Amino acid sequence: MSTALTVTALTQQIRHLLESSFSSVQVRGEISNFRRQSSGHIYFTLKDADAQIKAVFFRGDVRGLKFTPTDGLSVVVFGELTVYNVRGEYQIRVTRMIPEGKGTLQEQFEALKRKLFEEGLFEETRKKALPFFPQKIAIVTSPTGAALRDFLQILGRRCPRMLVQVFGSKVQGQGAAAEITAAVLELNRLAEVDVIILARGGGSIEDLWAFNDEDLAQAIATSTIPIISAVGHEIDFTIADFVADLRAPTPSAAAELVSTSDDEWRGNLLTTKRTLRKEVATQMENQRWTLNQLRDHYVFKEPVRVVEQWFQRVDDLRDRLQRGLLVRREQMRECVSNLGRRWQAVDPNRRFVQLRLLLKAQEDQLRLLSPARTLQRGYTLTVDKEGQLIRSRQEAEERQHLKIRFADGDLPVVVEK
Repeated sequence: MSTALTVTALTQQIRHLLESSFSSVQVRGEISNFRRQSSGHIYFTLKDADAQIKAVFFRGDVRGLKFTPTDGLSVVVFGELTVYNVRGEYQIRVTRMIPEGKGTLQEQFEALKRKLFEEGLFEETRKKALPFFPQKIAIVTSPTGAALRDFLQILGRRCPRMLVQVFGSKVQGQGAAAEITAAVLELNRLAEVDVIILARGGGSIEDLWAFNDEDLAQAIATSTIPIISAVGHEIDFTIADFVADLRAPTPSAAAELVSTSDDEWRGNLLTTKRTLRKEVATQMENQRWTLNQLRDHYVFKEPVRVVEQWFQRVDDLRDRLQRGLLVRREQMRECVSNLGRRWQAVDPNRRFVQLRLLLKAQEDQLRLLSPARTLQRGYTLTVDKEGQLIRSRQEAEERQHLKIRFADGDLPVVVEK
């Protein structure tokens, strides 16, 4: 019986075989699941339509990079094939990388993003606010995924009384987008929840592609129930994030956004209680000061004396009025007496001429103010059959038979309407 190999020994043999057979490779593909570590090393997946391979770009080689790699970028990498013993994974150890352009999926993402932006689906004005205290929420996610476990754990700790409806759905692969869209439409039809949460853990652009679907975006935009998109990690963005009413960086963050912990409620209530007590105490103190001021006012101490003072004031004003009337009467009497004396001193013939001139002036003034003079200038008067002047349209409509008065006579008219 041959001696069995250990896992390490087998991996070492595979590594030696690969590295000796593929000492230098040049591979074209699309970057996905790109990660830059604090150490300076870069890890990503290189893929095409049918396959993918892990890649590592160590810090010493990254220093010569002339561009910034991102997910969706099509590149050509140069390096060697090796095996990462710890995981038993073969990978490309990249020594040089040059860009070719954006990959197909990233191009589709950007095109759909531009289209929906132009249609106004990303506008903040159309987005709905979350209810202050939702009582029942629905989460659309995989019923076996870690995202659901994390969400329920945090929500149970913060607000265990909140009802949660788990709407199981595929969140990756063929048919996932259609299932998520159907869940959003069904929840809106039932209208039994206050908030809908779309949740999924992190992954590559292919893993999250179900949330870049146009039909799903339209369903989110037309939803009458507020929707939170909690897809991937904080660095991951999908079309659902831009259309949803609120984006949560992770499913766990969505649980915190949709709930308020009991400790927070207690703190808020305690703060409100203290504020109310302080405000009531301030108002009471202000009213107490006002009451003391009024109590010490002399009006309340000696009300009879105040009334007596007003009586005396009225008497003073009455006396002043009577004295003023007497003085005015004497002045008028003196004025009339002086005019009489001056009139008597005027020659009778001169008085007659003055009276005639005065009469003539009054006659001319009356003539100028005469209605007949006005009619001669082209104006007319409207009167009823009794000769009463009509001053408004309403008075004219209340009568049927009227007369229009001209300078040279009257003209009878009949009001029809």
